[in-house]
Amino acid sequence: DKVHPSAKPPPPLANGAASASKPAFPPVKSQLYNARRPSYRPQPPPRRQIHRRGCLCRCCLWTTLLIFVLIVLAAIAGGVFYLIYRPHRPSISVNSIRLSTFNLTDTSVISSFNISVTARNPNSRIAFIYDQTTVRFLSKGIDLGDGSLPGFTQGTHNATTLATVVTSNNAAIGGTAVSELKSILKRKKNMPLEIRLYTKIRAKIGSVRTEKLGLRVICDGINIPIPSTKTPSSAAPSNTQCKVDPRIKIIRWALTL
Repeated sequence: DKVHPSAKPPPPLANGAASASKPAFPPVKSQLYNARRPSYRPQPPPRRQIHRRGCLCRCCLWTTLLIFVLIVLAAIAGGVFYLIYRPHRPSISVNSIRLSTFNLTDTSVISSFNISVTARNPNSRIAFIYDQTTVRFLSKGIDLGDGSLPGFTQGTHNATTLATVVTSNNAAIGGTAVSELKSILKRKKNMPLEIRLYTKIRAKIGSVRTEKLGLRVICDGINIPIPSTKTPSSAAPSNTQCKVDPRIKIIRWALTL
């Protein structure tokens, strides 16, 4: 038997069914390509990371607070120490300078100086312990001679006078400084001098001794005549000004206080 299709068309669907099967408008691109992609939602950071950041912040805060407390305590201790001991740096002055020998050429210098200096301690409760002191004579940057002073211990409210001989035997020199110094000697017949002293010093407070501290002394404003005969010449130390600079050495750098 043959089955023949029905000649009658199927009945029309209801309006609700037709609208449900066929969309009223074409879909947009987001519906076509991202229909199955979930929406992005930012995730909170892990709890361990938050805990580590909190620990780091607390450590930084406590470290800063500890440093601040130490600075305040050091300032208080320094203020109390100053009020009790009233510390003052030592002073050094030049008593006399004599030049017995001097010969300057284009390549060398021969000189012999006698110098007397006085170190004073103005403190009433602090004593000083000096190491050996190096003495150097300069004129326009030219090294005229080197000498040394012995070490000594200086009590409170004390003045110690030391003397030494500074010589330079045929020291090699050169450069434009030699011609400049020669021209000065021809015009003024007086030689400008600069004296430098280098030593290390300790402070003694009762039975306590501090660490060694570098000490540099620069004395300038000195003019001494060149001896023309066998009689030595001398300089008036009244115009001499000596500046005492304590120096702290950190690795390769020296800080002047």
